[in-house]
Amino acid sequence: MDQALRILSVLSEPTRFEAMRLLWDGREHCVCELMEVLAKGQSTMSRHMAALKKAGLVVDRRDAQWVRYARNPRLSKAVVALIEAAFDLGSPSKRKAA
Repeated sequence: MDQALRILSVLSEPTRFEAMRLLWDGREHCVCELMEVLAKGQSTMSRHMAALKKAGLVVDRRDAQWVRYARNPRLSKAVVALIEAAFDLGSPSKRKAA
């Protein structure tokens, strides 16, 4: 349960939640893309991505001056299920129904 609480705590911040949702497609995304889509500055985005990386949810790769992030391919099935449940609860249609 400790792992679940850490993951939910990290994802409770809206920018990290939305960044993780973007990365959930399994592709690499440049930090510049995340900055644009989420309307955040470079230092803010870097801080949030560092928190996701520290939690083990994402991996990164340096590409020249940019860093590319992707969903960690080694996430356990339990962690994947937890994150997908959070995404489901966080969807706009689910929030209106609640």
